[in-house]
Amino acid sequence: MLDLTFTHLTIKPMDTTVEKIGAFVGKQVRLTGWVYNKRSSGKVRFVLLRDGTGIIQCVFVQNSVPEEAFELADSIPQESAVEISGVVRDEKRAPGGYELNASDLKVIALAEPYPITPKEHGIEFLMANRHLWLRSRRQVAILRIRNEIIKALRDYLEEQGFLCCDTPILTPASVEGTTTLFPVDYYGEQVYLTQSGQLYNEALCAAVRKTYCFGPTFRAEKSKTRRHLTEFWMLEPEVAFLDLDGTMDLMEDMICYLVNRILEKRQSELETLERDIAKLKAVKKPFPRITYREALEILKNAGKIVEFGDDFGGDEETVISQAFNTPVMIHRFPAKIKAFYMKRAPENSELALGVDMIAPEGYGEIIGGGQREDDLAILEQRIKEFNLPRDAYSWYLDLRRFGSFPHSGFGLGLERTVAWICGLKHVRETIPFPRLLEKVYP
Repeated sequence: MLDLTFTHLTIKPMDTTVEKIGAFVGKQVRLTGWVYNKRSSGKVRFVLLRDGTGIIQCVFVQNSVPEEAFELADSIPQESAVEISGVVRDEKRAPGGYELNASDLKVIALAEPYPITPKEHGIEFLMANRHLWLRSRRQVAILRIRNEIIKALRDYLEEQGFLCCDTPILTPASVEGTTTLFPVDYYGEQVYLTQSGQLYNEALCAAVRKTYCFGPTFRAEKSKTRRHLTEFWMLEPEVAFLDLDGTMDLMEDMICYLVNRILEKRQSELETLERDIAKLKAVKKPFPRITYREALEILKNAGKIVEFGDDFGGDEETVISQAFNTPVMIHRFPAKIKAFYMKRAPENSELALGVDMIAPEGYGEIIGGGQREDDLAILEQRIKEFNLPRDAYSWYLDLRRFGSFPHSGFGLGLERTVAWICGLKHVRETIPFPRLLEKVYP
């Protein structure tokens, strides 16, 4: 005879994350993470749990949870690693719109007294504890926007038929200038940390027509401005048979795609940063395209006199940007302040077919690029004029010897772009572990 007696079964909580919590309303779940903050109110304890995907408020009601869990919810140190079980419910007033009616709390690891408390801390203290500061809501929002920017840039280029090809970190020659190189001993030979992958991109676009590289670049600039890092990431497309105007079209389209993507996908993070999204929504085509001489006039009218032939610094870029609501492209700079590989303007050999894109709101140059010199004899002469070691560029000259072609491209500085999109005052918050003059810790 069959035994039809049923034993009591305990329903095991489902493991999930805060990011996916909306799919479990009314269900018992188990979350793992860290104590972000806590507070008490009579017979109720509130623990904010962050798990790396989001933050949720967990509510512990006396007599509804084990006494040990109730007391722990009041005493557990900030950033302790925990496991919390409970039932998910809608709560529009709570962070993220959901709350957890807790049924239990277990300790995975108790934290020592956490140095970063809810009070205000100075930037020097926060930078010294950057490895811990990254856990804050604001820094996580920046990290998520940075990631979305990277994804958007890659998606745009690949939708346009670009092939990502990696370029070397160790290089035998400079791209942007010999005074900002980090030398490295390479088995007894001096090489350098890369300033740019551009020269290698020029070889690659002869193979695949449209290419880009994305990776770290290094500049040994002794600068302490809010726009400079000694190590930063750069996205560099290069296209065969593309002229300067085509490059400016590409820059413009890519930035519009990027801004729209962030507005669509990262609205909550922009709200966390209190970013004025109206200024991002104003970024529409066409972007103004002005010559270097026209930029000088804008500066002159603003009471800032710059002599023809001088490069623009941060102050000048800020003044120029204030004349426009969108990014502005400045082209035809004096050739003597641009790199040796820049092609000269056909109407005036003293001008280079280069372009800088200046972000609005005073964020400075985010893109620099232009058309490359494709004539072998002229390029050889430029290398001589710039006192560059010819042997180091022998392979580069081969690109003109064996089927030379017009081509152009640009480099987008990721950290400055993140600073602009997020509305940050300094690039030090745009990368997890910034490298600044006199700072390599942590």
